[in-house]
Amino acid sequence: MALRFITAEEAASYIRHDDVVGFSGFTPAGSVKAIPVAIGEKAKTEHASGNPFKIGVITGASTGDSLDGSLARAEAVKFRTPYQSNADLRNLINAGKADYFDSHLSTVGQNIRYGFLGKINWGIIEACDVTEKGEIVLTTGVGISPTICQYADRILIELNSYHPGRLRGMHDLMVVADPPNRREVPIYKPSDRAGIEIIRVNPEKIAGVVLTNKPDEVGGFAATDEVTNRIGQNVAGFLSSELKKGRIPSSFLPLQSGVGNIANAVLAALGEHKGIPDFEMYTEVIQDSVIELMEAGRISFASGCSLTVSPDMLKHIYDNLDFFHKRIVLRPQEISNSPEVARRLGIISMNTALEVDLFGNVNSTNVMGRKMMNGIGGSGDFTRNAYISIFSCPSVAKGGKISAFVPMVSHTDHSEHSVQVIITEQGIADLRSKSPKAKMEAIIENCVHPDYREILWDYAHLAGDTHTPCTLSSAFKMHLEFEQSGDMRNVKWDDCKK
Repeated sequence: MALRFITAEEAASYIRHDDVVGFSGFTPAGSVKAIPVAIGEKAKTEHASGNPFKIGVITGASTGDSLDGSLARAEAVKFRTPYQSNADLRNLINAGKADYFDSHLSTVGQNIRYGFLGKINWGIIEACDVTEKGEIVLTTGVGISPTICQYADRILIELNSYHPGRLRGMHDLMVVADPPNRREVPIYKPSDRAGIEIIRVNPEKIAGVVLTNKPDEVGGFAATDEVTNRIGQNVAGFLSSELKKGRIPSSFLPLQSGVGNIANAVLAALGEHKGIPDFEMYTEVIQDSVIELMEAGRISFASGCSLTVSPDMLKHIYDNLDFFHKRIVLRPQEISNSPEVARRLGIISMNTALEVDLFGNVNSTNVMGRKMMNGIGGSGDFTRNAYISIFSCPSVAKGGKISAFVPMVSHTDHSEHSVQVIITEQGIADLRSKSPKAKMEAIIENCVHPDYREILWDYAHLAGDTHTPCTLSSAFKMHLEFEQSGDMRNVKWDDCKK
């Protein structure tokens, strides 16, 4: 069957109000760029004519501005899942103008197959190659593309010539069977492969191909600073100590790392630390720091879901593709984030927190408990199943007006039962095998900023000598103080009772 080449505008004309659309990509890597802009323009035209136009949006994770931003600014989003990071979309969600439901990234593909997300009308996929036989070669991000292609009624392809067809072979694609027929995922080390290098679809499902030549819309991360560098050094020092104590195998274990400047600082510190042997990654996002350490010989292999790297770094990878082809594999998020595989491999998870309470419960999504930041992403997939789970964050925010440590988190994403180690620029709190009171002492003494230590000890004394020291009348008083005065340091416990 011959491929039918169309414009982005024609592709958008096929999308109707209330359609549910699954998009490729994981972060801006592999995210479609032309068709969603055209859909946004169609939405504006329909709205100007007094007609409703909104679609359900299912992605792998966050996307580029051409997708989430264009649709948000056009108010064309009926619902969105699972993870987002676009400011315009975040504002739309927090204003109550688009439904958003957060979920662990490893579950999105299976939730589609189970029917939990309803009928998928369209799949819109970025590819670097597509054949008349229905063979699709993905670009820099996999996400949920294999499941979307399997379950969407029709498929639209953005054939992006910016990405070379030589990417074929860098992907390891599979869709696991559903219960009761599911078998183990046969990955026993990060470099193992369990699937095939392409997506195969019935070519009759492909409604059209849009030609593009557009780079991924990956922005730069903030440069590391004194605080993030100290966090990185503390993480490296902790893991080196665990090695010396024999609590980590001498060959080390695969690492999972979150995204952003803290993650970059942590990886850089691990690469520089002489007590850390060369290591492998089994993670979601492969970013610049991973590539740098790979070329330095410190990372021997990286398994992920996306190549989320700067434009200059992506060009460097493409210029040296023979080198990286042997050292990188990109998988669907159902496999990259598989709890089964994470526990089998014994990964060490390293993620960031917005807020932590005195017992180790972590909030990673909701500011002040009610304003969605981005979403839980894959942090829960790894944290609950890690050999060692680490959360790190600066001890304060907003110039010290907000403490990252509070009596009780305003929203819980990761419970104290899954969180083993907390690390800030101040130090390390090892929470393993500790009672709630012992966790509280370790956190206050080692992780809390000096401006807040006495404040939190005063709360602890007020809460009393119980199994879990807590007083409900004041558990959120630091949050309330920030909302009233703009500075948590002004909190007073005098008017609080147990």
